[in-house]
Formats: sequence, structure tokens, C-alpha cells
Amino acid sequence: MPMRMIWGFFKGTLVLVTKGSKAYYAWVFTLLCFMGIGFLAYLYQLQHGLIVTAMRDQVSWGFYISNFTFLVGVAAAAVLLVIPAYVYHWKPLKEVAVLGEMLAVSAMVMCLLFVTVDIGRPDRFWHLIPKFGILNFPQSLLAWDVVVLNLYLVLNLTIAVFILYNLYHKREPNKAFTTPLLLFSIPAAVSIHTVTAFLYNGLAARPFWNASILAPRFLASAFCSGPALMIILFQVIRKYTRIEIKNEAIFKVAELIAYSMFINLFLLGAEVFKEFYSNTVHLAPLQYLLEGLKGHNDLVPYIWTAMIFNVSAFFLFLIPQTRENYVTLNIGCVLIIIGVYIEKGMGLVIPGLVPDVLGEIYEYSPTGIEILLTMGIWATGLFVYTLLLRVAVPILTGEFFVGEDGRTAVIVDTEFIRRADHLAEQSYRD
Repeated sequence: MPMRMIWGFFKGTLVLVTKGSKAYYAWVFTLLCFMGIGFLAYLYQLQHGLIVTAMRDQVSWGFYISNFTFLVGVAAAAVLLVIPAYVYHWKPLKEVAVLGEMLAVSAMVMCLLFVTVDIGRPDRFWHLIPKFGILNFPQSLLAWDVVVLNLYLVLNLTIAVFILYNLYHKREPNKAFTTPLLLFSIPAAVSIHTVTAFLYNGLAARPFWNASILAPRFLASAFCSGPALMIILFQVIRKYTRIEIKNEAIFKVAELIAYSMFINLFLLGAEVFKEFYSNTVHLAPLQYLLEGLKGHNDLVPYIWTAMIFNVSAFFLFLIPQTRENYVTLNIGCVLIIIGVYIEKGMGLVIPGLVPDVLGEIYEYSPTGIEILLTMGIWATGLFVYTLLLRVAVPILTGEFFVGEDGRTAVIVDTEFIRRADHLAEQSYRD
């Protein structure tokens, strides 16, 4: 019987993801096109090697790892919904926390894909599998990263699927199972970004990364960009589905962003002060980033744009009147997403490698192959989140549930519901 019930749920989800409006089909088709372009770009990279990218001996990490670092923060930001929802039992956020868990799953899928395309020989991944190869855990920080990233992906996917499966059966999820997992997801979220920071932080020959405040900076910026993306997604979901997401939930997330951005800017300022006031040879990477070095200044306009965006967004989120106005709120969210994307991406990876340990300056800029492949991976993440939403929304709104026989999935005609609601409202007015 349990296997039949699970199979009924699975068959119902397959029906859901294959049916939708014209806009849904157009969106999915667009994402599939970008995924196809990205896949072709990856095949080209596999055939010719990483020489088709702009990465060289001097700059061995580039656009792929920049996106990876940003997305690890987006995935970790799900904890910002879990803590008020399940630790403090704040109902407005508890109702939508599963949407954050699904965003974490999508972000982790993209993270793993970016790591895969950054490896010259991904076919040798089996060297990491215990018994077949050597994971070198716990000595290697890269091994720690492999463990925590995959663990966090499985953890969030398990939580989201278990909650949705129980709601599909119209019953409350078993707290004895979900509560420990949700509480464990809090340190797990912190760990994925902390280990990522330690990967940079542990390289003593790279003074730009070799700072003890790098891990808290990573977490602070993560709790800005991830929730900002959630706020925009919540508004889209609320507008185009029957899910009710209260204003107070969105405004609470915005308030938490303001605190996180203050910490992020403060830590950044402390690091800038330390380097410029000390004025040692270790100033060169930060100088290259902020004002250029020996005529090389490709990153300068980008990082100053990011800093202006982040400071502007901080004040928009700090003031209650602008934080609770959807026009300025959305402007602030866009500014934060772009600002943190630059700051934690190219603004973090490249200056750590330029100048290199021999003082050579190599100005890195992603090639067309890197950009196409990156677009394909982002499309894959959006595709995963779209499919998860396509299943989650009908369950959360009561339109997809198990039948009276306990096995058959029932999908309510949502168009009929909308018409009935409209007719009922008209009758009430008459």
C-alpha cells in the first residue's frame, strides 16, 4: 500500500508538470532552449579543453567559480526562513518556508553543475568515491565541500518532498521527523558557506582571501542576496497562483536583509581599512580591485557599481517607509542581487588571483563559451525550481491531493475554481 500511494503521488506530479497554460509552456520551452545552448557549449569545452575559457595558469578560477560562490550563498539563505518559521514558530513565514527550501535545492543543483564544468576531466569524479577512490576526508577542505554541499542538497530535498507529500495526503507532517531535519538544516546552511569561505581563506599565498572575517562576510552577504531573490519570487508566486503570502512575511524578510547588509558593509569596511592603513605589499589585490594597478583597471567600474548598489539598497531596506513600499522594495532587491553578485563573484575571485604570486597581472574576462555555459546552468536551476513550484503550488492550495481510495491523485480544475470564485463574487455584489 505505501508504495502504491507513493506511485500515485509520483504519477500525479508527472501529470502536473506536463500540463499548464500557454505562458507556462513558453517559459519552459525558453528554459529548455537555453539549457540546450549551454549543453552544446559544454560539449565544445569538453572537446577542446579549458583553453576555450579565459582561465590560465595565473587565473585558474573564473566565471564558473564566481557563480558557484554566489549561489552557495543563495542556497544558505533558506535558513533565514527556517529560523523564524520553525524556531520561533512565526506563522506567516512558516506557511511559505517550503518555497525557500525548494530555492535552496535549485541553487545547490546549479552549484554542483558549476563545479562540474570547472573541472577539466569530470569523468574522473569516481576518484572521490570511497572504496573506488580516495575522498581524502577529513584532511582535504575540498572533500569537506563535497560532503556538505551534497548533504545540504539531500537534506533540503528530503524536507521539501516530505512536507509536500504529507500535505498531498491532507495531514500535518510528522514533527518528530521534520523538526530535527529543519533544525539540522540551520548549521548545515552555515556550514556550506563557511567551508566555501575556508577554501579561499586557507590559501595563505593569496592575501586578498587570507582574512579571518571572510567567512562571516560570506554569511552576511548570503543573507542579503538570497532573501532578496526570495522576495521577488514570493511576489511573482502570489500574483500568478492562489498561494497567499502575507505582506508581513515579505516585510519581515526585508527587515532581516537590512540587518545583514549592515554587517556585510561593516565587515567590508573593516577589511578595506586594515589593508589601506597598513599599506603593505598585501594591498596590491585590493588596490587592483578598487582603483586599478599599473594601468590595469578592468574590475574597477564593476566593483564600484556593486558598492553603490549595496549601500543604496541598505538605506532602502533600513527605512521602514521604503522597505514597506513595493516599488522601492523591489528596486532594493534588484540592487542587492546585482551588487552581491558582483561583489562575491568577479569582485572576490579575480582579485585573489591578480596579481599572482610572482607579481604578474593577467586581466581575466569570461569568453563567450563561459557566458553561454553559465546561462545554460542558470536556466537549469530555474527549470528545476519551475517544476518544483508546478507541483508545490497545487498541493499548498489544495488543488492536488489524494483521493478517497488513498491511492489516486486528484487534480482539481483550477480554471473551474477561478470561474466559480468570480461568479460567487458577482452574485455577492448583486
